[in-house]
Amino acid sequence: MNQEELDALIGSEFDKIMEDETDGKSEEIDEEIVDNEDVEKDETVEKTDEMLEDFSDDEKEIIPPPADDKNKVVAQLDEVTKESEEKATQILDIMDEISSNVDENVNSLKEILEILNKHKNLCEKLHNKFPHIKTFETELKEIEKTIGKIENIIERNEITSEKIFTAMDIMQYQDIHRQKIERVINIMRALIKYMNKLFEGNIEDEQRVQSARHIYGDENNEVLSDEDIEALLNQFGA
Repeated sequence: MNQEELDALIGSEFDKIMEDETDGKSEEIDEEIVDNEDVEKDETVEKTDEMLEDFSDDEKEIIPPPADDKNKVVAQLDEVTKESEEKATQILDIMDEISSNVDENVNSLKEILEILNKHKNLCEKLHNKFPHIKTFETELKEIEKTIGKIENIIERNEITSEKIFTAMDIMQYQDIHRQKIERVINIMRALIKYMNKLFEGNIEDEQRVQSARHIYGDENNEVLSDEDIEALLNQFGA
């Protein structure tokens, strides 16, 4: 084996080792990411459980949800108004198209009805002229029956057209509902801005002294007694 073959062999073995190590590390990294996600979920559940420990079952039902993207009230209302407006517009367009088709059908039926009335007049004249010929009488009865059916169809289509217009008028209330929701949103936003302005301070929160966890009078076993406070002061004095 010459030097070139030896170098090639060493290079291939080295690449193989590096690939194995890289794959192993990738799997370890993936496992770490999954473990971290599980830990974060567990921590979130634990924090939520800790928050709910001091509440009764009735109080837990009225505790607001966490302030995450899924529970943003104003954002959800904005989404509702946007989607409802889009869907209402689509419905109105479809109903307008249906109404146009109904009107076209009525116009076509009226044209057919006009032609049938002409045939009816002709058959009536032939039947009166030749009453003994049964064909004219039979044809006249068929035409009258057909005219009656077409008139009923025209009447039902006209009623349908009126109902479509009534439904379109009712759909206009959706725009009023959207405006009411938007007014509620504007009031909520105004209240939020007012409350933020009302509770503004001249000191940054980072510069404030942290709130005491336990104050004398709290129903908690961890509250310091007078003896504990004196002992603590004596310790600092020493």
